[in-house]
Amino acid sequence: MRNIRSTTAAVAVVGALALAGSLAIPGTAAAGDGACDRGNFCAWQHTNYDGHRESWSGDDRFWGNNNNINDQDSSWRNAGISGPGVRDHVQVYDGYFLGGGRTLCLRPGERVAGNGGANDRGSSHTWTFGC
Repeated sequence: MRNIRSTTAAVAVVGALALAGSLAIPGTAAAGDGACDRGNFCAWQHTNYDGHRESWSGDDRFWGNNNNINDQDSSWRNAGISGPGVRDHVQVYDGYFLGGGRTLCLRPGERVAGNGGANDRGSSHTWTFGC
């Protein structure tokens, strides 16, 4: 009888841990951890990945559609997917339609928690083959 109780308790603990893990929603995270869905480029309103976040899987040449981030970007992450012939770098520009100057270029997997020269300047971005 003792072995059955021990086995039942162990199964209950493993089941509870598995259930807890399955409740996590992929791609979501608490502010400040820099989480960004795989394949996307993300920009946050404040440094250290805090505040409002925008996320893109493709180019956006007019951040004016995203009033919560246009000229209010302060931290960035490239969670893009790399491979032969894949545009996996992200260039951020301070003007609409990739105009003005380039504020940042992020390599695949790169995170930037803050950058004084790029802070609050982003207005568009594009995926490219390099910086």
